[in-house]
Amino acid sequence: MYPPELVKPMQEELENVGFTSLHTAQEVEETLKKEGTTLVVVNSVCGCAAGTARPGAILSLQYDKTPANLVTVFAGVDADATAKARENMAPFPPSSPSIALFKDGVLVHMLERHHIEGRPAEVIASNLAGAYEEHC
Repeated sequence: MYPPELVKPMQEELENVGFTSLHTAQEVEETLKKEGTTLVVVNSVCGCAAGTARPGAILSLQYDKTPANLVTVFAGVDADATAKARENMAPFPPSSPSIALFKDGVLVHMLERHHIEGRPAEVIASNLAGAYEEHC
């Protein structure tokens, strides 16, 4: 577990643009049952989360079509919520950061760490925008 004062600014970076932080498995379950599209960001303290995942997710919201629900879980902090989110991301192995798009509770698009690491935020945003265009 990371100290709250360490992760707070990383959580707020997403919360400040409309993401809701989920802290329990039940919150994840309830959110994924919602109709429509839900973007789930598995947040992390790593450099690629700070450099590309969070900025890419934020930039992706500038396009015309965006998900109805924006949520995040924090790996290493919200263990139960993260585990439940990852359970719904199967067959993809756990990775953080990662970004998943669900439609009516079904996983329709996935960015694993290896899709994020070493790529600019604009590439992440463009990838997500393509998924929004198709599914939102």
